Amino acid sequence: MFDAATTTLSSKGQVVIPEAIRERLGLKTGAQFVVVADRDVVILKVLEPPALSEFAALTAQARRAAKAAGLKSADVPRAIKKVRRAK
Repeated sequence: MFDAATTTLSSKGQVVIPEAIRERLGLKTGAQFVVVADRDVVILKVLEPPALSEFAALTAQARRAAKAAGLKSADVPRAIKKVRRAK
């Protein structure tokens, strides 16, 4: 189903998602989005954490990818420090 509505950008850069769309998508206060822009198109993609039941499979997948990339457990703290310094 495709819903369309109009909204306005506030002076603070805020956009209200119309009520009918919020209700249909089940959006609640605090919902987080990825915002993608391409020329005159803006897309909001809802970010949803994975279900707890998915974590075992996600963890196994991440471990396989890390092993294939040659990463070791000791590399993780160094990578975290590097990212934190970059901020």
